[in-house]
Amino acid sequence: GVQLVESGGGSVQAGGSLRLSCAGSGYTSSSRCVGWFRQAPGKEREAVARIYSGGGSTDYADSVKGRFTVSQDNAKNTVYLQMDSLKPEDTAMYYCAARPVRCGRSWPPSSIYEYVHWGQGTQVTVSS
Repeated sequence: GVQLVESGGGSVQAGGSLRLSCAGSGYTSSSRCVGWFRQAPGKEREAVARIYSGGGSTDYADSVKGRFTVSQDNAKNTVYLQMDSLKPEDTAMYYCAARPVRCGRSWPPSSIYEYVHWGQGTQVTVSS
């Protein structure tokens, strides 16, 4: 089956940067949508960004536009999330998730469970 492994989380001061990676394996199709999600303690999991493998189209949550950039290396089956100008409110567990079809028409997704494969998460902590 599909496995996703996130890495790159850590602790940084406000204004700093981190680059998360999501390494995928077991894909049976070259067409997929990979999303980044985050969940802070006591809050619901929210969509942060997504990218479609077929053309690289991207979408971002309003809260991260201009600060985060999602990209991919299809040869490595890896999706990245470059996070710049980090704020304390970006502190959360970050997850990548994939669906083996094109990205849905709705953004943010009507249900996070449109994404059927999930990684274990990587913690990002931003201190003020």
